[in-house]
Amino acid sequence: MKKSIMIMGLMLCSVFTFAQTNEVDNNAEIKFDKSEYDFGTIKEGTLAAYEFVFTNTGKSALILNAVQPSCGCTTPEWPKEPIMPGAKAKVKAVYNSHGRPGTFQKYITVKSNAKNGEISLIIKGTVTPTPVEPVSPVRMQTTE
Repeated sequence: MKKSIMIMGLMLCSVFTFAQTNEVDNNAEIKFDKSEYDFGTIKEGTLAAYEFVFTNTGKSALILNAVQPSCGCTTPEWPKEPIMPGAKAKVKAVYNSHGRPGTFQKYITVKSNAKNGEISLIIKGTVTPTPVEPVSPVRMQTTE
């Protein structure tokens, strides 16, 4: 009984040591120049794009694990390779305004190995609808 308690204690100690070691080793840090961008007013059908610039201000390589948009109308692009300490990179967000008149506010969640955790980026603006040409029910015929 005493031996199993002792083994259990050693296992717990190992788990805590492993967790602490991983925290200490995680020295990447991500800092965006700006986390929100307003497109202002754009025309319906526009593919509006903005590049969010960030820097790895930490002491180890930064890896972006996932970059997820809040909906299918926004497409993100991001570097798949590690970003070294002091290096800059970009997360590009492209908003497809086709069929989406009105105001919008979309989120892009950036997940990485950075010690400052998940970061949300925001794009927003107003889409002016494409004018619809009126269709007349009256047709003129000529007999020339």
